[in-house]
Amino acid sequence: MSLFLSVVPVSEAVATVHRLAGLVPHETVPLAEACGRVLAADVHADVDIPGFTRSVMDGYAVRAADTTGAGDAVPAMLTLRGRILMGKTADQPVKPGECCYIPTGGILPEGTDAVVMAENTEPFGDNILVKKPVAHNENVLQYNEDFKKGETVLSRGRRLSAQDVGILAAVGCADVPVTRKPKIGILSTGNELVPVTEIPRIGQVRDVNSYVIAAFVRDHGCIPVTYGIVRDDRATFEAALARAVGECDAVLISGGSSKDDRDMAAAVIAQRGEVLIHGVAIAPGKPTIIGRCGTIPVIGLPGHPAATFIVIVVIVRHLLDDMTGSAAPEPVTVTAKLAMNVPSTKGREDYIRVSVRDGIATPLFGKSGLLNTLAKSNGVIRIPAESEGIETGRQVEIILW
Repeated sequence: MSLFLSVVPVSEAVATVHRLAGLVPHETVPLAEACGRVLAADVHADVDIPGFTRSVMDGYAVRAADTTGAGDAVPAMLTLRGRILMGKTADQPVKPGECCYIPTGGILPEGTDAVVMAENTEPFGDNILVKKPVAHNENVLQYNEDFKKGETVLSRGRRLSAQDVGILAAVGCADVPVTRKPKIGILSTGNELVPVTEIPRIGQVRDVNSYVIAAFVRDHGCIPVTYGIVRDDRATFEAALARAVGECDAVLISGGSSKDDRDMAAAVIAQRGEVLIHGVAIAPGKPTIIGRCGTIPVIGLPGHPAATFIVIVVIVRHLLDDMTGSAAPEPVTVTAKLAMNVPSTKGREDYIRVSVRDGIATPLFGKSGLLNTLAKSNGVIRIPAESEGIETGRQVEIILW
């Protein structure tokens, strides 16, 4: 069987992984463990927030009209009528020409509609001199201005940040519905590979890709499950793939996708399931495999680390985000001026590593087996399949790492 060189566009490869991805089941976790997880259902405010009109500054609750025209030369003088204690309401309304000390978060007393910051005032006997006017509702958070009861505060698919955890606490969401973290099996294939703890001999290289892939998988809210180095032996590879498929929600294979007699990944995937794509019009990363074993997506990645990284950024991330239910934002981009000509082959998408500094993007040309271009780069430029390159001086969009 030879499907290699039946090359498809990147858009078709991405569409295929979208179809393969299955959303994993939901689970509930304690609020303290929710950061970084993907929300599985909308969360609504259980109460009005805030449930009262409150100050957002330390200062004095006033009628805004009483401060009109106030300044350093001619301050407004208001009679001080005590202090507001945290969590307590005022004993009586504040009358025109009066003010009341109020801490941040204090309940705004009846009769007032603004707060003067403490630094814009000066005590004068039993009075307060206001040296700067305030407008109606200035330095005040109105009743239910933050969230109304029943309002959606966080939507399904959101990857929860530390700030989000605070919002969940504010609406009483102690048990958070999230998607289970998918388990992603990672197989590194090749007789030339040795563990990172060994000194490579002639013809050997350390296993880099399994660590790159595992870090990327973890960063996208999944659990990497590594199966070690798999030698180029059909029976060994079949056993490793069968185990991974049986234990994981998806499998990523590093190496074994080239058209070579010793590379059997596509044949084994086809034997156990179906190869949907073997060859994508992307450079680096052309020999990518996309298939499935039963319902489990299986993707064969190139063996060279730079090519592997491009493919997981451009294609695999869609699979991971779909499985977690993450409404992930598009990658962060910036624009910069290209420092030199970048040629490209029409009919394929080229991803060129670049170093961006002071608005200038310098291409880092190198073969896909080179690691130094990953270390020196902080992004890539995408050259569309219909283009034959980009000229020096053009403004280009950089996808940042």
